[in-house]
Amino acid sequence: MRVFKGKISVIMPAYNEGHHIYENLRETHSVFKRSGRRFEIILVDDGSSDATHDQARRAALELGSIIPVKLNENGGKGSALREGFKRSEGDLVIFLDADLDLHPGQVISLLRAMLDTGSDVVIGSKHHPESKISYPSSRKVLSRAYALAMKALFGMPLMDTQTGLKVFTRASLEEAFPKVVCGRYAFDVELLAHAHEAGFRVTEAPVIMTFRRAAAWGRIRTTDVARMGIDTLAIFLRLHIIRHYGAAFESGTFAMKGVV
Repeated sequence: MRVFKGKISVIMPAYNEGHHIYENLRETHSVFKRSGRRFEIILVDDGSSDATHDQARRAALELGSIIPVKLNENGGKGSALREGFKRSEGDLVIFLDADLDLHPGQVISLLRAMLDTGSDVVIGSKHHPESKISYPSSRKVLSRAYALAMKALFGMPLMDTQTGLKVFTRASLEEAFPKVVCGRYAFDVELLAHAHEAGFRVTEAPVIMTFRRAAAWGRIRTTDVARMGIDTLAIFLRLHIIRHYGAAFESGTFAMKGVV
């Protein structure tokens, strides 16, 4: 059985979370301090216009083991996670959404799943049969439809790629991250697709999720849904169509009718 004894890096991307990021960092810090493991929390402010970074610095000064990072422009969740990974040192890397819709205490069950299955990546899944989700029905329908599309397009053994709690071995991220082009909407899909394609074992674990935002769609707009669809199709083209024909060109086996 694999045993992890090294450092844990928790990367939290945040955008305009100033109203609760201080308390959320305190809660996250408390969870990992109680674990007795060496850890660091990297809070990446993705170009917020509010006090997110100031509140993160406040928590860092009080608690230690928190590294606040400020990006000058909003580049999207993927860009924030990429920057956080560059600053990280952990043998295990955890992605955790800063709103704490998914409580950090659930990391323990994901780590247990990683050890039990020998996986390199464990995804907290809203669609796992043991998950308990307090989530608007409209979001459930969209999430389920997108999950089915992902399975059909990429063949990954996953029913949820978008949940904001994931655990990775450092090796899996070092392999997958350099290949990722998408920085925003479909970032998670591309990262997981590259990890899966490289032979890393990816599995899902149940989560408990409490949706805290007032609006049923949270921050998601219709344009975001459309953009995510476009980005996902672009990832599929890069991974499969273009790569396939690129290899055919290089090997000299590509042929078109009417071309001599």
